[in-house]
Amino acid sequence: MPKFLHSMIRVTDVDKTIAFFDLLGLKEVKRFDSEQGRFTLVYLAAPGDEDAQVELTYNWPPADGGAGETYDGGRNFGHIAYQVENIYATCQTLMDAGVTINRPPRDGHMAFVRTPDDISIELLQDGRLEPAEPWVSMPNVGAW
Repeated sequence: MPKFLHSMIRVTDVDKTIAFFDLLGLKEVKRFDSEQGRFTLVYLAAPGDEDAQVELTYNWPPADGGAGETYDGGRNFGHIAYQVENIYATCQTLMDAGVTINRPPRDGHMAFVRTPDDISIELLQDGRLEPAEPWVSMPNVGAW
């Protein structure tokens, strides 16, 4: 039987993206730099759930000093989903760090945010919390 290994997203700033996922509790579990291929792979996972990883792929700028790759249309990827212990506390932590809550958890169950490279992240409450302010009254922002 196949076994899930990871989801991969391309990133333009490894440190910013690691900091974003750190807000969700994910930690670096492995890193690989390829001088020949001019890329870095960083694998992140939630402690205790190391089998479900996110691979960050950073393609280095060209050796000739030219501009590095840019990625747009992050929504084309779809999204990565994480179950969280308390969606309100998680969203508050993200907001306090300057992350926009694109789809607030008005229902006490689901929210969407985006990484620094515009990749959509779905947050799902473990169980369901009663709808609560300020989340119930918050509008959607942008797309998710």
